[in-house]
Amino acid sequence: MRVHGEEGSYGMGGSITQRQSSGYVLLGALALSAAVPLALGAPGAPARSYYEHEFPPGSTALPFSDAVRTGNTLYVAGHIGIDPKTGNAAAAPQAEARLVMEAVKATLVRAGFAMDDFTSVTVYCTDLGLYDTFNAVYAGYFHQHHPARAFIGVAHLVRGAHFEVQGIAVKTSAAR
Repeated sequence: MRVHGEEGSYGMGGSITQRQSSGYVLLGALALSAAVPLALGAPGAPARSYYEHEFPPGSTALPFSDAVRTGNTLYVAGHIGIDPKTGNAAAAPQAEARLVMEAVKATLVRAGFAMDDFTSVTVYCTDLGLYDTFNAVYAGYFHQHHPARAFIGVAHLVRGAHFEVQGIAVKTSAAR
């Protein structure tokens, strides 16, 4: 049995094995030298595309993007089902579920993705009793396998929304 600490590896007798310790330091340095340039946007790092929220004239911009694409992956920010007439969530949960799914779909399409590219979806909901109502709408947006999904109960969402949907979509090499 070996225990790894800040000062190296300790065998059963308590002696430090410097050779192993040096190997771990070397591996760590190698990993950092490969990762840091990518994280800093060096050549070889995937380019990012930002999909900003489309605001009505005169409204205040929000400090986030609807989605960010890095390589073949799209990170979709939380969307809510806003009624364009009121600027708030739709009064009827089923109508709101449809509006939120349409908003998410529109963001995916703007980025060149489809609903079936989703690999993971998170749904936040203020009333878990609306689980079946949401699922009845949600299921109609996918034509192949459904993505992994979490349905999480929360106390409140902005603008009186019942649902907020976010997710990660990935284009396969065949779909590019």
